[in-house]
Amino acid sequence: QVQLVESGGGSVQAGGSLRLACVVSGHTYSNSFMGWFRQAPGKEREGVAQIYTDDGGTSYADSVKGRFTISQDIAKNTVYLQMNSLKPEDSAIYYCARDVQSLSCNGGYCPVGYWGQGTQVTVSS
Repeated sequence: QVQLVESGGGSVQAGGSLRLACVVSGHTYSNSFMGWFRQAPGKEREGVAQIYTDDGGTSYADSVKGRFTISQDIAKNTVYLQMNSLKPEDSAIYYCARDVQSLSCNGGYCPVGYWGQGTQVTVSS
């Protein structure tokens, strides 16, 4: 059974940084697209960043390009999201995902295979 456990959320002032981590267990880490999504109150879940485990290729939502970096430590079965220059509009629950087919979500549906439980990120102005 695949399990994704996130950590690293918290509260920070605008302009600050946070690093989220997601540990994957219960399945082979390789040969998968891993990703981060977020959902703010009253808004639909949206894709933030994804990485392909086997070659490290990445993609990002336009709203976070140049500020967020997704990376991985294969030996630790862990994917990270480094978030810099945080803005109040980045406040949301951030979810780790496995088997990400796309960062595009429609009508609240995001095409992923597995979700973590989420971690709260709050950015104050």
